[in-house]
Amino acid sequence: MRKVTVAATQMSCTWDVQENIRNAEKLVREAAAKGAQIILLQELFERVYFCQQQHEEYFSFARTAAENDAIRHFQNIAKELSVVLPISFYEQAGQCLFNSVVVIDTDGSVSDVYRKSHIPDGPGYSEKFYFSPGDSGFKVFNTRYGTIGIGICWDQWFPETARALALMGAEIIFYPTAIGSEPHDSSINSKDHWQRTQQGHSAANVTPIVVSNRIGREQVGDSEITFYGGSFITDEFGAKVCEADEVTESVLVHTLDLDACAESRRGWGVFRDRRPELYRPLLSKDGKHW
Repeated sequence: MRKVTVAATQMSCTWDVQENIRNAEKLVREAAAKGAQIILLQELFERVYFCQQQHEEYFSFARTAAENDAIRHFQNIAKELSVVLPISFYEQAGQCLFNSVVVIDTDGSVSDVYRKSHIPDGPGYSEKFYFSPGDSGFKVFNTRYGTIGIGICWDQWFPETARALALMGAEIIFYPTAIGSEPHDSSINSKDHWQRTQQGHSAANVTPIVVSNRIGREQVGDSEITFYGGSFITDEFGAKVCEADEVTESVLVHTLDLDACAESRRGWGVFRDRRPELYRPLLSKDGKHW
């Protein structure tokens, strides 16, 4: 058996970067104390989800990976606690800005960057204003505790993301997230749909997933989102094994047997029976022109 203990966290955020980093560290330490070895923090946790409205002055939040406060802080924490930490941040790269993640391994080393591939644009989620579409391609990361894949928020709605990561060898897929109410229609609550979509990716790829969302009400100008938490972990069959509620700061911890997961994947044959030569419509926008 090759076991690894993973954690999903969720918390509320303010405009105070250092306060958010301190709170995130508290959750990481709590998870590590419970035995977690790979610990997920939510998307863009350094501050309020600023993408609700378009403000050019917020471009100044972006930093290179080497200059980012959270990355530098958690390098020391990862090394101290011998944990693996995917860290979401607003990345400046030359003249472009990206929604990105790096993985800090147990020795404090920082991986190459994964840049969010799918960028949403809608009321309250104006990410196309702030981020270029990621140019890194999908990535998996070889860590001390296993090979992991990462998609960022809107990536989690696309089955192609999870399938690509699984094909590339991801043994667990992690999704840092920021999703909640819809400012244009308060009657919409997508939490159950959001969870089921990711559970389907887990089941179809026979691969566990770990999802961290934020909580709390955040306001930017006259736009307001209440983030609905619901962070969760699945087993390799897509069943939720841990789930947080919609309002509580939380640390979820679960142990996975990666060898047993691999045996299940082989047994189901979903990768053996793939027919890539038939999937050309996936290379087109409309299913016809490629």
